[in-house]
Amino acid sequence: MSQSKSKLQSLIEMYSQLKTEVELVDFLEGIHTPQELESLLVRLDIIKRLKRNETQRHIAKKLNIGIATVSRGAREIKKRQI
Repeated sequence: MSQSKSKLQSLIEMYSQLKTEVELVDFLEGIHTPQELESLLVRLDIIKRLKRNETQRHIAKKLNIGIATVSRGAREIKKRQI
């Protein structure tokens, strides 16, 4: 396993140990800057909008982001069938 995958696995294990919403929020706020959290929330919004069949261009315009950012979300949905 590569070093970055090993680190990702460690993060996943830490997430899985959190039992309550309060613990999860505290953890997320503790390891992310407000800007990083906002970026994660935007990416989650992209996924939700794509799943509602909004077009990539519409999402990019609505969220004031680049089409490449939306396309990345679309690729992940296709790859993982979520």
